[in-house]
Amino acid sequence: MHYTHKNTQQKVFLSLSIWATTVAITGYLGLFTHIPANGIALLVILSLTILVVLYYRNPALNIYINNLPPRQLVIFHLWRIVAGFAFLYYGSQNLLPERFVINAGYGDLAVGFLVPIILLGKESIQKYIAFHLFGQLDFILAVGTGLTFTVLQVPLMENIATFPIVLIPLFGVPLTGASSIMAIDALLRQRRQIASR
Repeated sequence: MHYTHKNTQQKVFLSLSIWATTVAITGYLGLFTHIPANGIALLVILSLTILVVLYYRNPALNIYINNLPPRQLVIFHLWRIVAGFAFLYYGSQNLLPERFVINAGYGDLAVGFLVPIILLGKESIQKYIAFHLFGQLDFILAVGTGLTFTVLQVPLMENIATFPIVLIPLFGVPLTGASSIMAIDALLRQRRQIASR
């Protein structure tokens, strides 16, 4: 079991590293700016879908995620502080639509700054589920706004495909959305196991 867990962990880390590096290099070279805005939106949805399907269809990945300490799944969301400030910076430079910046930037900051508060208190499955549900609500608002503005071709939204901000929608967003779905699923399983004892 330990070998399988370690092996899965290495595969997850390697896969995420390759994905992030590919997005970073492709973004740096400006190649995403040649894709129509709807294509970027499709890549976001496709990436998120692939991650969720992998979680539910790959037993090793499912077991790996379900065995992670709930605190680790919360700590991951600290990255949203960086994302929030990045959105606010791009907004201050008039590089992204104001409504998108407000929804995505301040929402990410709220979730990111909530992490230490959640971690300070007593361990509780209910608390962790509530955190991930709150994170998902923010995620739905921000991604929903971004996808809507992209499809409607709202001016400035095309800048989301530029480097380095492109790392957020094409790496951070799918990973964050999928990780919250996985975390909620894992926590609900733990709660059912505790209740059945």
